Amino acid sequence: MNQTSISRSAGGSVEMPSGPDLVVVANQNKGVELTVVVPTLNERANIELLVARLHEALRGIEWEVVFVDDDSKDGTIAAVRDIAAHDPRVRGIRRIGRRGLAGACLEGALSSSAPIVAIMDGDLQHDEKCLPRMLEIMRGGETDLVVASRYGNAGSAGSGLSRLRSSGSRLATRLAQLLLKTPINDPMSGFFMVRRDIVETVAPRLSQQGFKILMDIAASSPKTLRIREIPYVFGARLHGQSKLDSMVVAEYLGLLIAKASGDLISTRFLAFGLVGSLGVLVHLFVLHALLPDGLPFAAAQTMAMFTAMAFNYTLNNAFTYRDKRRRGWRFLTGFVMFAALCSFGVVAGVGVSALLYTSPSRWWAAGLAAAAVGSAWNYITNSAITWRTR
Repeated sequence: MNQTSISRSAGGSVEMPSGPDLVVVANQNKGVELTVVVPTLNERANIELLVARLHEALRGIEWEVVFVDDDSKDGTIAAVRDIAAHDPRVRGIRRIGRRGLAGACLEGALSSSAPIVAIMDGDLQHDEKCLPRMLEIMRGGETDLVVASRYGNAGSAGSGLSRLRSSGSRLATRLAQLLLKTPINDPMSGFFMVRRDIVETVAPRLSQQGFKILMDIAASSPKTLRIREIPYVFGARLHGQSKLDSMVVAEYLGLLIAKASGDLISTRFLAFGLVGSLGVLVHLFVLHALLPDGLPFAAAQTMAMFTAMAFNYTLNNAFTYRDKRRRGWRFLTGFVMFAALCSFGVVAGVGVSALLYTSPSRWWAAGLAAAAVGSAWNYITNSAITWRTR
């Protein structure tokens, strides 16, 4: 078979089939057994090498790889299409106006017709040589999900995590095991294989935000999943930057609370409520600062309210709805809608509290009712209108 070297980035070359031989492989493919889903964001430098590594690791297996790209600015999806033009095993999905690793993994998995789906990162830190072993375990029919674990026997984070990130990952793992009772040594792993019908079943309950889709799948399944773990060494990053930041940590904590509550509380609603609580403090601070200057109370209250609204809107746009973030002119028009809808929320809250207020000793009950009605109104209407999916 004629082969062409396509990369020497990792200190050597990796061979993959090309030309007529590749067409023969495609013609003999009577059905894909395994779909490898790779979420990407600015990973152009990794695409060619990862495809070559998959060809090397998955010889003799009917497979495909789906790169789900969150509209990268470095030409990631163009690199995918260049390879897909002559390699039928490669597909690409470009997402516009949608962000988030969990959502990308879900879209890629649901686009597959293969019975088994693998999730792995595009940063080359996951060892693709584990895939055949994971698939062999899945073929036995006694396992729903196989996790490549950094924390089992012979597993290691290696040089892939800094000391701080390694400590944080272990803490997050312990929290997940404590709150969710997940029988997984490494529920934070982003490298796993699962039956596609499991994903189809839990898809409506999965969060589109956040990074830890494995934990979400395990916690959302209506039945206890049969899980196996295999050890692997988490490699060092060759190209690109980590997507982990403080917002991702906050989203993870929100996901823990949401799953611990049986999905009664969504991660987005938690974030919206947290921002609203901070907005109350901003409101009181501004009001306290303006009153000593001799402003009439009504004027000071109005300025404090609009300051708090601007604060809430900006923070919600950056954090709560980061996957639907409004920019440029849309940021300004969004604020107008946000302020208008929140104003209706104030009216609704005051109306409810007035109906419930019966005596001075029950002021707190009326106040809580007003806050609950106002918060629910603001969250529902702004989710549906201000940050609606385009």
